Amino acid sequence: MKNILKGMKILIVDDEPDVMETLEDSLSMCIISKATDFDQARHLLASQEFDFAILDIMGVNGYKLLEIANAKNVISVMLTAHALSPANAAKSQREGAASYVPKARMSEIAGVISDILKAKATGKNAWWSWHERFGSYFKEKFGDEQISSGEYLKERQVMKWEKYF
Repeated sequence: MKNILKGMKILIVDDEPDVMETLEDSLSMCIISKATDFDQARHLLASQEFDFAILDIMGVNGYKLLEIANAKNVISVMLTAHALSPANAAKSQREGAASYVPKARMSEIAGVISDILKAKATGKNAWWSWHERFGSYFKEKFGDEQISSGEYLKERQVMKWEKYF
């Protein structure tokens, strides 16, 4: 996993210093740029090239940053604690994020990014591994009725969020 990520340029945007530190430690093999607010992040996205952006949803206007990142073809992962909900997971997917990661599971970020790169290399939808990685967490958090009323993925390629949320 570390070899796949080595040298990747990643922008981390979050207003919590401890979150920034944890993500930076988890991605020590990468070249990291950090922003603590929307304006810093917007400036970095406009002035530099990135392979990935990890965007907090709350506090930094993450969905607007996702729009900007998408326009620059920067693969984005949405990260959240306060906006943790099936509706925001669906919104993240619908608006072009490659994944949606609960902050309680942010220590898995290197694996998430590796999964996204593997999906991209094989032509799969970037969400193909989301159920395996976070399905049980969401099921525990939100219950079986909202999360597992059917399969998350249709043939492990296309997420059908609206059907479940």
